[in-house]
Amino acid sequence: MALAATAFAGRRVAVPEFRYLVDFSVPVAEIVPLAHAMILATTLFSPMADLEQTSAQPMSRHRALYLVTLLALALGLTALPLLAGATSEVFVSAARNVIGYLGLGMLSARLFGSGLAWLLPLAMFGPTLLLGVGSDNTPEPWAWSLHPSTHTPAMITAVLLWVAGACASATAGPRQSERAEQN
Repeated sequence: MALAATAFAGRRVAVPEFRYLVDFSVPVAEIVPLAHAMILATTLFSPMADLEQTSAQPMSRHRALYLVTLLALALGLTALPLLAGATSEVFVSAARNVIGYLGLGMLSARLFGSGLAWLLPLAMFGPTLLLGVGSDNTPEPWAWSLHPSTHTPAMITAVLLWVAGACASATAGPRQSERAEQN
């Protein structure tokens, strides 16, 4: 995914707006972070949930460190298109998107299990692409991932999503259903 974003760093994807026939597009490098976030979020909880419950040390510190490492990895993958000439504005928007979608992925992993960590990011991404642009050819206020890199409310939304997801993931162990799936 990161290599595709790097190879197509200068390309734009037309947003298929159905409500208004407007011409709106976003760089490929701003969309690829969705895939990074969904894939990385599926790694949140160990398949050895019973061992985590009986460990000698609390896993919350290790999990918090893992979440920060996951964020660093996601941001590193998002930075690769810079090598192919993507602008800093594209990188900031892509970084914002990976932060927000990773937060949604962490919330999804906590609510539905790590196997369904892709659910909330994809549930947000679909309507954003289909309904996220207004008649004046600008992103709707709720479509934070389509806004330009200078849009502060979009950045705040993404950071709040990541913080909420990190808190939910760091303070809780695997869901009961994930333990039952392993047996």
